[in-house]
Amino acid sequence: QVQLVESGGGLVQAGGSLRLACVASGSAFSSYVMGWYRQAPGKQRELVASITNGGNTNYADSMKGRFTISRDNAKNTVNLLMSVLQPDDTAVYFCNARRPGVSGWINYWGQGTQVTVSS
Repeated sequence: QVQLVESGGGLVQAGGSLRLACVASGSAFSSYVMGWYRQAPGKQRELVASITNGGNTNYADSMKGRFTISRDNAKNTVNLLMSVLQPDDTAVYFCNARRPGVSGWINYWGQGTQVTVSS
């Protein structure tokens, strides 16, 4: 079991930047693939970025070149640097941790942090 707490959301103008942070508590943080997802009003939750323990990253196409995910296993944190933000980036951003289970991935979620981008 892992507890995830996000921070860093807020209001920003288009073209600006925000850094989100997720702090994990529990054991075996390094065993999890960490990621960020987001959900806008009326939209499905979608992957923003993920990162493995070894530092391999994956980004959704619309975030490539603008968002950067990183992790610090010593501090049990994962961060998301968001740049060149656009109004379409407005959403609740969720920290995610997943690990293999018997029947597939086991997912853990934070409560989310609101990001609002104004024009």
